[in-house]
Amino acid sequence: MAESLTQGLLQGAGVVLLCGAVLVASVAATVFVVRRRSLAPAGGAPEAPDQLFWDLFLGSCVALPALLIPALVSPWAGLVLAGAAAASGLAAYRGSPKFLAWRAARREYREQLSAHQAARIQHDELIVRWRRYELDPGCSIDYPALTDVRLPETSALIKAMRTADQLRTATHKGYPDAVGSLAASLAAAERAAGIPAAMPMKQAG
Repeated sequence: MAESLTQGLLQGAGVVLLCGAVLVASVAATVFVVRRRSLAPAGGAPEAPDQLFWDLFLGSCVALPALLIPALVSPWAGLVLAGAAAASGLAAYRGSPKFLAWRAARREYREQLSAHQAARIQHDELIVRWRRYELDPGCSIDYPALTDVRLPETSALIKAMRTADQLRTATHKGYPDAVGSLAASLAAAERAAGIPAAMPMKQAG
């Protein structure tokens, strides 16, 4: 008799714990999804008018059975689980902005790192292109304007090179733009020197 009672209590406790875990998770997830939609940046894709209804409906389909089943076993268990569900919903509501901001920051950092790596590759290619004009004797004779800092285009090129070099060492947000400015400055200097835009590397080689 005692063994059956103990087994029944253990099974009841297991059901309560399982339903409690499902309830807390479903409430927190539903609140998070609704909160995320409400905090979506302006100008994003518009949500369907009934999207909120379906979010709440799907969450309720999971949460309500998880609450009612333990409540039928023990009203006190249902009351405790209702409190746990409310606490999890409140925690999800308060924590959503910080979590979303953290996730957005990580995504922005990954995008910035990818852009920085692409800019480094382009930067290296531009430096190789520029050094041919500076170090190759034939290019220096044919296109002396590329090393004459008295010319406005060449002076702007040198300044763009210095700026890109300064921002290269760290993952600086302005580095990709600086490399873009360097590419534009180099192209402008080549045009001023009379180098055909279609084949600067062939002429430099």
